[in-house]
Amino acid sequence: MRAIWATRGRSWGFRFLLDGEYPDPLPPYERVFSGVEDEPRLCVRVGDQVALRFPDPLGRRDAAGRVIPHDFVIFKPLDDEEPLADKIHSVEEGLEKVWPLVRDVFAQVWDTTRPPDPAIIRAAVRRNSGQAPNTTNS
Repeated sequence: MRAIWATRGRSWGFRFLLDGEYPDPLPPYERVFSGVEDEPRLCVRVGDQVALRFPDPLGRRDAAGRVIPHDFVIFKPLDDEEPLADKIHSVEEGLEKVWPLVRDVFAQVWDTTRPPDPAIIRAAVRRNSGQAPNTTNS
């Protein structure tokens, strides 16, 4: 899965846990979420990308009591991988297809005192999506 994933943990603030293979994921993230910044749940197609946001499915909250959001930008793959972006047309489909790829690794890191190492997140998502491990920044 080629994606940007932004969220926060119990005690660490908003972070990009996946960078979509961008040196700076903020500009592409802002492009697809432009105009819908305050929506708590959404699934919006922007070109061949999907902006997906949902509150933490287990209702986890940060230290200030705020619901933890999960924001994803799902891209078409750069290789022959099946395009997940083509299979997501609703928040429910996003929960069904994307959340299982990140659920376990997020459970391991959300309550840590420091933000997680992005390499650990990438490796877990690749493993969960059946991709061969590599050292790129996706």
